Amino acid sequence: MNRKISLAIAAAALLAGGCAQSYRPSPVDVTRYHLGQPFERTTVTIEPMQGSGTPSPEYQMYADAVAAELAQLGYVRSTSNMPSGYIAGVAFIRAPKGMFRERPPVSIGVGGGSYSGGWSGGGGVGAGVSFGVGGKTRQVVSSELWVQLRRRSDNTVIWEGRALTDSVSGTSGSDPRDQAARLADALFQGFPGESGVTTTVK
Repeated sequence: MNRKISLAIAAAALLAGGCAQSYRPSPVDVTRYHLGQPFERTTVTIEPMQGSGTPSPEYQMYADAVAAELAQLGYVRSTSNMPSGYIAGVAFIRAPKGMFRERPPVSIGVGGGSYSGGWSGGGGVGAGVSFGVGGKTRQVVSSELWVQLRRRSDNTVIWEGRALTDSVSGTSGSDPRDQAARLADALFQGFPGESGVTTTVK
C-alpha cells in the first residue's frame, strides 16, 4: 500500500479511538388522563399494575423511580401494614425496536495527486479514495412506563399516565435505571397535567 495512504489511515484510526460519538437522547412522549378533581396528598402504596403479570427484577427500578417522583409531590410511600390512601399501579415494557448503524466518526479522502511506483504495474494514479473509519451497529430499545393512581377507598382510578421513549444501547443514558428515572420524571412533570393531551418532554 502506498505510504501516504497508510499514514492517513493510521492517523484517522488514532483520531477515531480518541473521540466518542455523542448522542442526543430521544424525547419522551407523555399522555395523562384524570378526573380533574383535587388530589389529596396522603400515603401511597407502590405495586405492580393489575393484570401486568409477575414482576421482574427490573420492576423495582421503575417502582422506586415512581415513588421518588410521588414523594416530591407530597405523597408518602407506605411502609407499614396500615392501608394507604392511594395505590400507585406501575407497569413497564422494554423491548428491542430495531438496529441503528452509526456513521463512521472519521472519514478521510486520499488521492487527487499523482503517485507512481506504489501499485503493481507502476504508472501514475490520480483517483481519489475515501475511507470511513469506525462506526458500529447498536440496538434501539423502546421503553414505556405506565402508572395508575387509584383511591383505595373505592378503587377508582383518579389519574393515569404513560411515558415512552427510545434509546440506543451502549450510549449515555441508555442504562435501564437511567431510563426508569427519566420516564418517571417526564411523566410527573406538571402533575396532574392536561388530561387527554400528549406532550413531548426533551
